[in-house]
Amino acid sequence: MPTSDASAGAARRARLAGLYAIVGGGDAIGQARAAIAGGAGVVQVRIKDAPAGAVLAAAREIVALARGRALVIVNDRADLALLAGADGVHLGDDDLPPAEARRLVGPELLVGRTTRTLEEARAALAEGADHVGFGPIFASRSKALAVPPRGTALLREIASALGAPVVAIGGITLANVGEVARAGAACAAVIEAIFGAGEPSANAARLAQGFASANRLRETTP
Repeated sequence: MPTSDASAGAARRARLAGLYAIVGGGDAIGQARAAIAGGAGVVQVRIKDAPAGAVLAAAREIVALARGRALVIVNDRADLALLAGADGVHLGDDDLPPAEARRLVGPELLVGRTTRTLEEARAALAEGADHVGFGPIFASRSKALAVPPRGTALLREIASALGAPVVAIGGITLANVGEVARAGAACAAVIEAIFGAGEPSANAARLAQGFASANRLRETTP
């Protein structure tokens, strides 16, 4: 493994923190611009039911506007993440196994994997992921799942046991983002609380500040 590639991967993992905005639909670029303006440290490009070329074009534009400001993760498609110059890929249940995605993107890019238990999280890391998505933490209005909310107690157990960044997802709002940070999550992944109502950049700013404040308190509390 070339040292420079490994160092680049470590640098990206170190930046995997704070508000993680998931953008998509017909205005993914506008959503990304607003989220980054509000302080999102990570943007996931999740554009479903669109041709690969359209997803690639949007991802490239989002990478350009995020440069030096936020990480960009492409959902599902390791090939598009690589072509877009993104920082990584997020894999769901029906996507490439982490080991195959890692073969494609190498050690330099991030590989995340959706998980719902500690066993799944450990398996994802063993297979080549360097961080995991974990949830739903709370009931979610943006994505129907056939599993009950995991809760912050289990999130705390996962974050403590793994030794790798955990992205909490599912039902996260301004009212509970602090609980997520205090449980040890590296990031809080959000859709509805940013883009559902109100001004997205202002929503993102409040969420980012709420997460950061709770995280600072956790780090300074014995």
